[in-house]
Amino acid sequence: MTYPWHLYVMGIIYIIAGIMHFIKPKVYLRIMPRYLPFHKPLVLLSGLAEIALGIGLFFRATKNLSIYGIIAMLIIFLLVHFYMLSNEKASAGLPRWLLLLRLPIQFILMYWAFSYLKY
Repeated sequence: MTYPWHLYVMGIIYIIAGIMHFIKPKVYLRIMPRYLPFHKPLVLLSGLAEIALGIGLFFRATKNLSIYGIIAMLIIFLLVHFYMLSNEKASAGLPRWLLLLRLPIQFILMYWAFSYLKY
């Protein structure tokens, strides 16, 4: 079965995002909330999760599980977005309006993933 082309785009986006955790880990370490332990392993683990979930979108047997995993991951990543809003160093110099805009984008990404359950 072939899926809509934009499902493949979503998979590629998550795979690239996951790879970036290994190429530029310092970017992700800076935005890790201080109250979470084991920052470097968590950054690498989240990168692996993004890669695996992105790849999982390409296969019928794993597509729905990957979709639920992506939604759960995006919910967990909300912690990072709130932390970036509350911590000037973690904000990476991004303007506050952009940090606020990222919050509804997370929900849009969740809806985008959820919409593929029907295929």
